[in-house]
Amino acid sequence: MNDSAKVLVKLGGSLLDAPESRDRLAAQIAAARSRGIALVVVHGGGKQMTRYLAERGIESRFVNGLRVTTPETVDAVLKVFAGSVNHELVASVNRAGARAVGLSGIDAFLAEAEPMDPALGAVGRVTQSDPALLHLLTAHQYVPVVACVAGDRQGQVYNVNADQMAVACAAAFGACQLIFLTDVEGVLDQSRQVQTVLTAAQSERLIADGVATGGMLAKLNAALAALRAGVEQVRIAPGAAHSVLERILAGEAVGTRMVLGEGRAA
Repeated sequence: MNDSAKVLVKLGGSLLDAPESRDRLAAQIAAARSRGIALVVVHGGGKQMTRYLAERGIESRFVNGLRVTTPETVDAVLKVFAGSVNHELVASVNRAGARAVGLSGIDAFLAEAEPMDPALGAVGRVTQSDPALLHLLTAHQYVPVVACVAGDRQGQVYNVNADQMAVACAAAFGACQLIFLTDVEGVLDQSRQVQTVLTAAQSERLIADGVATGGMLAKLNAALAALRAGVEQVRIAPGAAHSVLERILAGEAVGTRMVLGEGRAA
């Protein structure tokens, strides 16, 4: 991995739920930053959000895997995603020796969004991303930590799927690699074997054949969008694996590496 490389790491909310897991990943993020890698982190927090709402007697409703976001849920989105989850991760990265800055897509128009579907309420689709703030911070050795919340020019707030937020930010930032750290070993084929490398065509075949479903279907679609937007390679890897980020950045075959076509981003 080139020391001047730009990398975006997306962390699933389940990896951030336990302090031990969060601190372990934060240490790896700080280590990568210390080696000169311009690193941006995007995170979710769905598990924490569901728990926060349940504690207040609010039922979580989902349509096609997306959380229906009512006005009262928007308040929770800000408090959980841009509040507790974001700042706990920032504190962990700081403790590991880096200088992290907590952000959301609302800051400096980092991610602008529009309503995705009236039935979903304030769930947004990212329409554009301004990476100026990411460039400014990483150029001065900070680690931007971005919550999956976006805004628009009218001051509306949107709950945005964290994978889609990661893709938009990675493409705008000019990341050479987008790393999804998840709770799975990688992308599985029909025989339930992890695929070490997948081209866009092979990924589309897994989708068309119904092999990739649910969360993995969403991940593959996000990865394909990133590749088509100019990100050289996308990695889907187990966040709980030992030194996972360090190993990926060193070029080790961990999880599944996705590229646009044969011979790309070796």
